[in-house]
Amino acid sequence: MRTAIQNLEESKIREVANAGMGRSDVLAFWFGEGDEVTPEFIRRAAIESLEQGETFYAHNLGLPELRQAVARYTSGLHRPVAADRIAITSGGVNALMLAIQALVDAGDEVVAVTPVWPNLTAQPLIMGARLKRVSLAPRAGAWTLDLQALLDAVTADTRLLILNAPNNPTGWTLSRAEQEAILAHCRRTGTWILADEVYERLYFEASPNACAPSFLDIAEPDERLVVVHSFSKSFLMTGWRLGWLVMPAAMTHHMGKLVEFNTSCASVFTQRAGVVALGRTDEVTPGVVAHLKACRDTLVPLLRELPGVRVAPARGGMYAFFQLEGFGDSLALAKRLVAEAGLGLAPGNAFAPEAQGWLRWCFASKDVSRLGQGVERLSGWLAARK
Repeated sequence: MRTAIQNLEESKIREVANAGMGRSDVLAFWFGEGDEVTPEFIRRAAIESLEQGETFYAHNLGLPELRQAVARYTSGLHRPVAADRIAITSGGVNALMLAIQALVDAGDEVVAVTPVWPNLTAQPLIMGARLKRVSLAPRAGAWTLDLQALLDAVTADTRLLILNAPNNPTGWTLSRAEQEAILAHCRRTGTWILADEVYERLYFEASPNACAPSFLDIAEPDERLVVVHSFSKSFLMTGWRLGWLVMPAAMTHHMGKLVEFNTSCASVFTQRAGVVALGRTDEVTPGVVAHLKACRDTLVPLLRELPGVRVAPARGGMYAFFQLEGFGDSLALAKRLVAEAGLGLAPGNAFAPEAQGWLRWCFASKDVSRLGQGVERLSGWLAARK
């Protein structure tokens, strides 16, 4: 087996979850998904597709109807995007891996802004790349970017810059000015940008299009930019494994070849559900965002009342990322909370070494009262340690 694979770290999030799965007494907030099922009309589209016998292979790049629907949806939020720039994938993580495979050779330098979902730093390592991390810095519980430090890190030797904004786990979001500066700099260095924007609609600040700033708003169609999206978060479709890529049109045919050698295609019945979801997005996404904002605004004040907690409201996403003073090992802390408090959270060091002592709490809970129950368990556990 390749050394790069042997050296990969296992997911610390999974390690914590495995310690508590199957326990009915654990309140679980460790994974990046809510507990609300996909809307019935989306499920019905998949059922009808199966009943019609659509159980065969599809085009590598996805059903034409879905690619066109994605193009219309994206164009409604950003600059016009043609369907020939779209590839449908088997989930957002598959889209990210395809992009990494398409752009990164062994030995290439890749810069990633961290803390970040661990897949985004593991995938370049799988390809044998040299990974350079540029860390956000916490200030009063909010993680912020030193823009100049990032620009200094990206040089003519940098093949790819990976950015996830709105960010998992911190909730940090790029401003338009920061995006413009980053894009201009990468034009000068010849660096590709891989923008993971799957949380763009889960954005709690005022914006013209009800979404976070996107590189698609400012980049030309043929620029060195690949943007990753997913149906998982904004459409309550985590288990469907359906996503898409936006890329320069000259790259799309070659991406189809990669899809063939990875998964061949996304399932047809899943794609039928995607077409319906995009066509009726106003019946799903605004309600999801409003509920998540209510969840955030419930959880964060409760956490702030606890001694030794540093936390700031996330500008986007579905997570509260907070520090518990006096604890150094996030993984050990998360395991103790499962075992001793019946509370399942993700350890901060799953996302970056610099996030030791931090915890991620997914606040996407259909029943908001569960968040209060979780804080009570954390409060009781802290009190018992005095």
